[in-house]
Amino acid sequence: MIERIKHGDAEIALIVRKSFKKDGVEFFTPDDYSQQIGYMQRPTGHLIPPHVHNPVAREVHFTREVLIIRSGRIRVDLYNDEQSYLESVVLEEGDLILLASGGHGFEVLEEVEMIEVKQGPYAGDDDKTRFDGITAADVVFKS
Repeated sequence: MIERIKHGDAEIALIVRKSFKKDGVEFFTPDDYSQQIGYMQRPTGHLIPPHVHNPVAREVHFTREVLIIRSGRIRVDLYNDEQSYLESVVLEEGDLILLASGGHGFEVLEEVEMIEVKQGPYAGDDDKTRFDGITAADVVFKS
């Protein structure tokens, strides 16, 4: 239900499958991540007090992306920081992935509808470095 893909000490991706369920609150990311992912399950009538978030200066060095798959299937190819292929995972409706470090590419397996959340402001061409990746024939899934 929760999958963590690592390369050495670096977390490359965090996957929260649609089937994840738990009573209460659980945050999956460490406090120092610039993108925080948490899960909450609360009963009917539970109150979360109104609040505002205070201005806090933050320094963000890398973009972390969150994808929420609304429908379809997509293959995510994961790479380390040196652009070497690590592995591929398939995401389906209801799955969520945090792309925490390294590189990534995608192949749509069934028409996909997804939501992407990442830090801004967008830096245009300075935001990413594109590189040659793998093809579908190259993919070997873990058993």
